[in-house]
Parts: sequence; structure tokens; C-alpha cells
Amino acid sequence: MTVGCCDVSVMKTTVDGTGNGSSKDEKPPLEDNLDNRKPRKRFISRRSFLSKTIALGAGTVGAGLLSSVRAAEASSRLSPGDAALLRFAAALEILEADFWIQYNELGGIQDDEVPGGSGNEAYTDALELIEDEMQDYIHDNTDDEITHHQFLNAYLVSKGAAPANLDAFRTLMGSTATGVNPDMIGHRLTNLTQLTIDTSWWTRYRDDSHNPDLDPNFVFPQAVPTLATNRHTAIPRTDADTSDPNFLQAIANTAAFHFPTIEQGGSSLYPSLAQRATDAEVLRILMSIGPTETMHFQTWSDVAGNAPPLTAVDPVTGVSVTFPDLEVEDELLDKALIMPEPCPFISPTLPRCSVIRPTNTQGAAMGALRFLRNMGLFIGQSQAFFAYMTQLAQEADAAQRGV
Repeated sequence: MTVGCCDVSVMKTTVDGTGNGSSKDEKPPLEDNLDNRKPRKRFISRRSFLSKTIALGAGTVGAGLLSSVRAAEASSRLSPGDAALLRFAAALEILEADFWIQYNELGGIQDDEVPGGSGNEAYTDALELIEDEMQDYIHDNTDDEITHHQFLNAYLVSKGAAPANLDAFRTLMGSTATGVNPDMIGHRLTNLTQLTIDTSWWTRYRDDSHNPDLDPNFVFPQAVPTLATNRHTAIPRTDADTSDPNFLQAIANTAAFHFPTIEQGGSSLYPSLAQRATDAEVLRILMSIGPTETMHFQTWSDVAGNAPPLTAVDPVTGVSVTFPDLEVEDELLDKALIMPEPCPFISPTLPRCSVIRPTNTQGAAMGALRFLRNMGLFIGQSQAFFAYMTQLAQEADAAQRGV
């Protein structure tokens, strides 16, 4: 989850190869935190969140939330910069939990940890053609993201700082297919039905000669070029999407590549933000959550390579997608090469090193936001949502490491 610039206007539909949010793309909107929280884990209640944020008036949601942040910072036991770093991370984890919950409702395991849906058998079967443990993986990834935003917000509140609160922006429709939580229809934060997915991370981690931190203008090839253009759904929008097995498999394949695309962003974002933290405990939090995102990325990057080769046309939009066979003798594309290749790091004069990339801290939060926005996750969101998220990102990027 890496984000870049912060304008709230319409973006095009071309994807940059950095995977760091330096894309030049579409037009999406943002969404918030879910109520499907694990009953066995402690969390700050919704009422408690709202007491920390100003009452939300129509048309002034973004301004109200931002005003409450300012008021809370005056008495916070965290520096404004450290609070901004954690608040931005919490907001992104809320967004992540929102779309992972949608995936779990349709294709994961619904239980006391991640309740709400009832599953969609046809979609689940298509996902399990890619990985037979897909239900478990989706469930556990969803559970992790829920705990991340609950912990980060609870920690902020415990230090007298304002939490991230996106509840006012839960307005997107989401899927109406069999298996979704009917109470959440029309109350989603993220849009999984119009995605433009940058799969350049696939070759970026296999390339031993380039690192976006040192070669910001280098364009890494896409693993699935057609996903990087137009808009694609990663979940069945209605039951009609489950009637054609080939198209349904294309939907499942799209999800399989969306999973690692998101998680590689988190792998970069946390170490990028950590470089700006001042308090040792804040640094510990960022450095402890970040590696779990990398574990997710490693799992999903392995799984994505199993997506069956196919071509399908969306019967609603007419958009075509082609998933190539990635079992190839090409070091940039071979699905078996899932370990990060050593690459230039810090300086081209130093020996190559196997690292997370990118981890450049400058503009990391805005880069992450732009990356998610270009993906189409926020299509349908309000300008107030973009204003709120942009402000959080700018404040995180303005944080300076102190003594």
C-alpha cells in the first residue's frame, strides 16, 4: 500500500511500474472502518471513536474530522508527527479490512473471528482452483487487517490522540451476490468491482538490476498487462456473474492478483513511515506490523502464479482480460521465483542486496494513497473522503524524526 500525490481530481487509466504509488492513473474514492470486529478481541467502541471526532454535519464531514484531530493533538502524549504516522496507517488498515471483509464474505471462512457473510459456492470453487487453502488464507488475512486498525486506533486513543474514523464514508454499494452480508450492502468503503491492477511488483521483485528507490523512472513490465488497463471486477457483482464459469474464473484470477498487489504496498509503506518516527514505541509498532504485511505478500505472490491461463470478456462492460501462463523460462516472469532478487540498494556503488523495495520515505504516504486511488478502490467516494485521506497522508509525510 504505497501512495503518492494527493490531488482529488480525476485520474487516467495508465499504471506506472513502480508499485510505489508513483502511478498516473484513474479516478477512485476512499472508504472506512468496518463493524465486523472480532468479538474475542478488545477494541475501542464506535461510540468512543465518535466521541474523539467532532459530530459530523452534512457536507462538513471531512472538516469536522480534521478539526477533531487538531483538538486531540493539543493534549496527546504522542508528538503530532508520531500520531499522524499511526493515524494514517490506521486509516489504510480500515480500508484494507473493508475490502478483505468483502472477499471473506464471498470466498473465505465466516466464523466468530470474521463474521458477516455466508459464502458464495461458485466463487469459492473458482478461488480454490487457484489455491485449495484459499478460504483459510482469505480469512486469516482479513482477521489480521481488522486487528491492525483496532490496535492502532486503540493505541492512539490510549495516548490521548484522535483515531482514524472513516464511518461517515461507508456509502459504496459493493456486491449484491449470494453470500454477502445484506446489512453491508450500500455501506462499503471500497469498490472491488472496477479495479485497474498494477502487477509490475511481479517483475520488480525479480529484477536484479533496478530498484525504484534508485531508478524512479524505470518501468517494470506487468505480469498481467490487461489488468493494468480498463476496469475489472474481483468479486461477482451479482449472481449473474457466476453463470459463466470462464468469466467467473477470470474474476477469481483478478482477486488472486489483487491480493499481492495490495500487500506489497503495505510491505513498503511501514518501513517507509518508520523512518520518520521519533518515539521508540511508535517505531516498534510500525516495525512490528510491517513484516506481517510482507508475510501476506509472500503468500499471495506465490498463490497468484497458480491462476489458470485464460481469456474472458466481461459481459457487462465488454472489457477483455487475459491471464498468461507464468510457468515460463523467463527470470522476470517465472512463477517459481518468488524470493526477492538482490538489487541495488542505498547506492549503486554498494553490493546488491535482497530488500523490500521501495522504502524511500519521502512522500511515502501520499504515494500510497495515490496508488490505491489509481487502482479504482475508491471509485464512488465523496470529495470529503478524499480531503480527509489527503490530509492524513500529508500530515504523515510531514512527520520528522526527532531526538
